[in-house]
Amino acid sequence: MNDVIDAHASSAVVIGGTGFLGRHICTALAAHGYDVLAVARKPVQPIPGARFLPLDVASATVGDIAEAVGSADLVVNAAGDTGADDEERMTAEHVLLVDHLVRAVSTLRRRPRLLQLGSVHEYGPVLEGTAIAEDHPTVPVSPYARTKLAGSRIVLDATEAGRVDGCVLRVTNGCGPGAPLHGFLGRLAAQLRATSEDAPLSLTVVDDQRDFVDVRDIAEAVVLTAGTRATGRLINIGSGVATSMRELAGILVSVSGVPPHLVRKGQAPVHRKGGAWTQADIRLARRLLGWSPQVPLKQSLHDLWAVS
Repeated sequence: MNDVIDAHASSAVVIGGTGFLGRHICTALAAHGYDVLAVARKPVQPIPGARFLPLDVASATVGDIAEAVGSADLVVNAAGDTGADDEERMTAEHVLLVDHLVRAVSTLRRRPRLLQLGSVHEYGPVLEGTAIAEDHPTVPVSPYARTKLAGSRIVLDATEAGRVDGCVLRVTNGCGPGAPLHGFLGRLAAQLRATSEDAPLSLTVVDDQRDFVDVRDIAEAVVLTAGTRATGRLINIGSGVATSMRELAGILVSVSGVPPHLVRKGQAPVHRKGGAWTQADIRLARRLLGWSPQVPLKQSLHDLWAVS
């Protein structure tokens, strides 16, 4: 494992700090003693332990971004847009934003640690049964995956050139409390809340198998990465298990307490961000960070349901 860096009295800026991942990352960093600033386009509900700065990093000047992050010891980019397939919008959120952030950080006299949250979809479709390691070829097929890969490469290339002290965490599908409505689990929870004898649920589920990891485990991986000298590395963060979407839906239906006869399951085509199979090889995270997922899938879905 890498040498651990003391986080006492450290400050952190989380770009996209009001999003699903960002909020949990802010909370975890604050719990570990960081002074946390959440940066996003607009405020939402207050985040315990974090201050807030409204700033659109994708369109802000390098000077404005540098001023926002200038006193930080750690900068985490948790910004991202998974709810649209517009390539121009994806490029702004996943490429231009990262480019502006890297340029801003590289101008600072005292450079903070820069952690970029990438996506398992950057690898593209893989054969069923593949445990995807960090050296697996990247052949992304969707606008989301292509632009996320471009953002990851910006950070890694700038780190290799000595411009920033960067690292990329390539994250699988997040689940847990606060899952967004535009995602499968958040949407399903909302649909189950509205299900009744008079309004049964017709549920379409694909046959895909995907790696789901609790958002709090992702946040803990960020904290651990910030506290090590894993510079210039690309590290997978996931559960290491591929779960069928049908099983996933079944667990959430069971957790919800909705009678099974009110849920009619069907099958339908789906537009994917990546392939039909995702399973991350997480051995490098264990070795470099001492990290492994702690929240069981059923507990994650129980907590998702409890706050939905």
